[in-house]
Order: sequence, then structure tokens, then C-alpha cells
Amino acid sequence: MSNPPSAVTKQLFSEWRSPRRGLSNPHPMTNDVWAWLVNSRVCAYTANKQFDGPSSFDAGPCWCFDRFGQSETQLPDGRILFVGGEHEDYYDPDFYIYNDVVVVTESGDISVFAYPTDVFPPTDFHSATLVDNYLVIIGNLGYPQNRISGKTQVLKLELDTMRIAVVDTCGIAPGWIHKHQAHLSSSGTEIQITGGTIDRCDGTGEIENIDDWSLDIRTWQWSRTLHRQWTRFEVFREDKARNHLWEIRQLHWSRTVGWPDVQEQEEALTKVLGALPDLDLLTTLYAPNIADEVIGKDTERYETYLARVGDVIIRYMEDAFAIHVTIEGEIQQSVIDHLTSDLTQKFGALELVPMTCRITPP
Repeated sequence: MSNPPSAVTKQLFSEWRSPRRGLSNPHPMTNDVWAWLVNSRVCAYTANKQFDGPSSFDAGPCWCFDRFGQSETQLPDGRILFVGGEHEDYYDPDFYIYNDVVVVTESGDISVFAYPTDVFPPTDFHSATLVDNYLVIIGNLGYPQNRISGKTQVLKLELDTMRIAVVDTCGIAPGWIHKHQAHLSSSGTEIQITGGTIDRCDGTGEIENIDDWSLDIRTWQWSRTLHRQWTRFEVFREDKARNHLWEIRQLHWSRTVGWPDVQEQEEALTKVLGALPDLDLLTTLYAPNIADEVIGKDTERYETYLARVGDVIIRYMEDAFAIHVTIEGEIQQSVIDHLTSDLTQKFGALELVPMTCRITPP
């Protein structure tokens, strides 16, 4: 762990321990405590413990630069701009989504700028694209209560003044997108968006973005440049509760390697499911009998499994509430019906509850 410089006293740490939103646009908030945390990347829990700070359960989260979903942009003059990001997840007392910009110069000087939330909402898992002398910040996951169905967050950061402005866009936007890729077109007039995830903001969770999008930075108009008419469906518990795929996989792995706490895992899973399912179903969950090839786990995507029917790839993606299936091409309806039935039956047998299958609208 990086020891703090002598300037970072317990009293100064207490003064700057907690994150805060800005009161102006921008609001400079550079201080020795945050500069140390930027340099060291010490996590919130460790920093707070080092200075014997109050419990985050009582005092709220501790400011931190150990973040997920933070963008990093190198400028031609050598400065590096870090935008937003989050520390930990919602269940952790130090969870916090930031709306700041941290600037680090080639010589190591650090500046921290905070902003009011109405001009810069708490933002994570966005993209940041350098255009001339400004940064275009696209997308956001953010806090659930701040997400807006059908809207794509776009912000403009002026590098001369460090002011941020919300950009009002028009056209057909991707929706509440995050974890995507952004590229400036060769003409320098459009930002092209691919990949990522879209929150539907209607209580039905997130879906993968399978289309390509373009934002014209002269008119701030969105357009969909490639619309993939792929069939997609999702299977989830009828009661819409969290599934137990992680626990089932963990138990299956523990049995395979002879892990010592197998009995405890079996008892815990039996308690939540009411009985112990047939764990061997995991090996066939994504292996429909009509598949010409069961490819297995996708090494490039998290918790994604592949099979092939004819020339068409069938992609299964797991999350805590559903299994999302994407059929990457045209296929007969009878094959789609078989795939939906196969997964619904097997998933239900693993969870020991009724399942719902829903076709995802294009």
C-alpha cells in the first residue's frame, strides 16, 4: 500500500474523506488527500482504515480513485483526463458513482474538477471521444432512478475551460446505452457506436446492443446505421426473482475438483431451492439436440456460451435474472420454437421453478 505524503494528516483526511458534488461548472476541488488517492489507487476501505475514519455504514462512502467504468483519454499535450466511474457495487457501503474529471499532467500534477449533477450526472461505463478541443461523453449506466427509457446521455466537455454541457440530440438514439465502444469517423464528423448494453428502464432489465449507431457532431443527430433483424429471446423465473446459476456452477465446480466445502454448498443451495437439482443439466443447458456444433464458452464475452445450427450462431448470455439468447442470422421458426422450449425446460429444471420465455422486440 502507498503511504500518504506527510501533508495528508488525519485532520485533512477527515475534511476530504467523503465525496461531494460540485457547486459550479466546473468546481475545482484539488486537495492533497484526493491527489494521494489518485496516485496510489488505494481503495476506499483501505484509505479509511489507515486514518481510522468512521464506518462507511454510518458516515457514507469514502472518496476513491479505484473505479470501474471510468474513461481515460490521452490529450496531444500529454495530459490524461479521467472521467467519472464508480467504486464497488450497490451493496457495498463505499459504493458511489462519480461525476468528476481528474486531470493528470505529464509532470504528475493533479487537478480535480467536480460538477453539479444537473450538468454532469453521476456517470459510469460511458465512452469519451476527443474531437478538436472538446470531449464527447456518450452513455451512462448511473443510478437506476436516473435512467431514462429511450434516451442516450450525451455531454460535451470543453478542454479550455473544463465546462461541461448537456447536449440535446435528435434522431433515433440507441437508448440508455453503456459499456459500448465509440470511434470518431475518418471524416471527423461522426462518432460511431457499437456493442454495449441497453437498459430498457421499464423493469425488464438490460439487453445487448446488436446494432450500429452514428452521432453527427455537426447537427447532434443520431441515426441507426445497421439494424440487425436477429431473433432474440430471454428466459427467466416466473416470479422474476434472481436466479442461482452462479451458485449452481460453483457447486458443480467444487464437486469436480473435490473442494472441501461441497456439503455446505449443497445445504445452502437446497435451502434456497427447496431441493438439490441435477447439476449435470449444466453440461447440456446450452447444447440443444438440434445443434450441429456445441462450441462452449465464449472466451471474449463474460458468461456467454455458443452453439451452431447450420451456419447460424446461437449465443446464450447469462445474468443474475435471465438467460438472453441471440440467434445471429435467419433460421426457421420451428428451430426457434425448439430452442425456446429446450432452454425453458432445462433452466426450469435447474432452478426448480416455472420459467417464462419472452421474445425480445427488434
